[in-house]
Amino acid sequence: ADLLVEDTVTLPVQVNGKVRLSVTVAAEADEVAIMAAVAAHELYGKWIGDQEIKRKVIVPGRLVSLVVG
Repeated sequence: ADLLVEDTVTLPVQVNGKVRLSVTVAAEADEVAIMAAVAAHELYGKWIGDQEIKRKVIVPGRLVSLVVG
């Protein structure tokens, strides 16, 4: 049973409704750790850059959705 438990999860990251990148984080990661992984991704600058994040929705273990503008 211990071998069936996932240690990490891969979360798709949506930017303005479209999946732009994905990050791998620990399964029990909190919102701060998830956003740190997103900000460290090499495509973060391309899709978000210096734009303001107006809204973020994080569903742990499922997805990250960001609205920028």
